[in-house]
Amino acid sequence: MTDRPLRLGTRRSKLAMAQSGQVAQAVRQLTGRAVELVEITTYGDTSREHLAQIGGTGVFVTALREAILLGNVDFAVHSLKDLPTGQPDELTLAAVPRREDPRDALVARDGLTLDRLPHGSRVGTGSPRRMAQLNAYARAHGLNIETVPIRGNVDTRIGYVRSGQLDAVVLAAAGLSRIGRIIEVTDFLSVDFVLPAPGQGALAIECAADNADLAAVLAELDDPYTRAAVTAERSLLAALEAGCSAPVGALADLLADGQVVTEMRLRGVVGTTDGSTLVQLSTTGPVPTSHGDAIALGRELASEMLAKGAAGLMGERAL
Repeated sequence: MTDRPLRLGTRRSKLAMAQSGQVAQAVRQLTGRAVELVEITTYGDTSREHLAQIGGTGVFVTALREAILLGNVDFAVHSLKDLPTGQPDELTLAAVPRREDPRDALVARDGLTLDRLPHGSRVGTGSPRRMAQLNAYARAHGLNIETVPIRGNVDTRIGYVRSGQLDAVVLAAAGLSRIGRIIEVTDFLSVDFVLPAPGQGALAIECAADNADLAAVLAELDDPYTRAAVTAERSLLAALEAGCSAPVGALADLLADGQVVTEMRLRGVVGTTDGSTLVQLSTTGPVPTSHGDAIALGRELASEMLAKGAAGLMGERAL
């Protein structure tokens, strides 16, 4: 049976199809086997409710995972930021390829940047995390903006700007890059002001835990630095007991001395969606050399954030 095509489960959105197509191409090159995309509709794709109300971004993952466990597909590609922090025993995270740009990006009318948005500008985002940090930035810099909750695919969201309903929308830079629309970005938001979602810009390739041969092949696509970074970020998220819809931002990056990577810095933020209160801290340590080290880095920062009052902000689910 080794020469039958490998079946890659994917959501139907343009972005998911682009991401899965890139992984399929890489797996074809690795194995010489055909890879076919199997489109799967998830509840998150069909529901019009706000993500926070239907269980966060995990709703995009469940149907793909079920397809693997039922044997309908061999493996699946997820946006890593959509993965719930708990990993089911029956599935293995076989590879985390090298991460794309983790930043958030602004697509605004008239080429505007965040700091040039006029008084009263309406900025669309479906993310409480982005709302909290955008509103905090606005307060700190004397900007008067209104954050507006939106849903929909990239076309829909950018369409709100093109039609004049919104002045700007905020999207993940990596997603725009993967579908060839990075040219539409008018401002990349510095991670010094807006930390991305844990795992943003990274992909997760998942297969059944008992499919050791496939897991070994997929592992060739793994980038150890990206895996260490996103593991630390997701450990922070888990230790804050935050779901995918909570207003938590995190980014682990590598600090280099010349050409030599010496340390990893992990930054975290949690805040109220109106931006009035933010708990933002960072920690720096040796680059994790094991899964356990990366987990520990996230837990350490989470405990410091909880001590500074983060727990009281985690209940903020209101959009």
